[in-house]
Amino acid sequence: MTNTKKTNTGFVNTRKLTVTAIMAAVSTVLMFLSFNVPLMPGFIKLDFSELPALICSFALGPISGAAVCLVKNLVNVFFTTTGGIGELSNFILGCAFVVPAGLIYRHNKCKKTAIIGSLTGAATMAVLSVFSNYFIIYPIYTTLMPMDAIIGMYRAINPSVKNLWQCLLIFNLPFTFIKGLLSVIITFVIYKKLSPILRGEKRYKA
Repeated sequence: MTNTKKTNTGFVNTRKLTVTAIMAAVSTVLMFLSFNVPLMPGFIKLDFSELPALICSFALGPISGAAVCLVKNLVNVFFTTTGGIGELSNFILGCAFVVPAGLIYRHNKCKKTAIIGSLTGAATMAVLSVFSNYFIIYPIYTTLMPMDAIIGMYRAINPSVKNLWQCLLIFNLPFTFIKGLLSVIITFVIYKKLSPILRGEKRYKA
């Protein structure tokens, strides 16, 4: 009996690692497919790479979701145009999104807690984006671009902004929240069909 339990546990752990790796690969590809959006500075791009991480966090737990965020950014840092600064920000905010969502969902796996968890994660990511960018990311980014030039890119879109706090509150906060909401919406559309496959509860049928 003990050997059987060990074997089953080993199989589950192996499957979990395998699925996490696959979702990380998908997330990496999605991160490569980032694109500019209107009314945002050119160095801020939209991608859906948090989508596999959120799905993984729901299906396998928040650690797997965070692992997806880590792997995709470690791969993308080899192709970075920001000296790894953009990848650092993406990792911080990605974890702020998927970890709270996964933690809330795993205590009561139902649609209501999934909604609460994912919205909490999106809100956490959006709020944290203001503080992480102000105190960590943008000060580091000034090694590549002067702060006046950064604020100038925001002012080119909205001349009324006067400082970095205003830039982050007016632009980054709503943009990051909407980005999270898009991943949430797509997750709820596809998660029900994907989750049994990711957990190994049934085989995919064409």
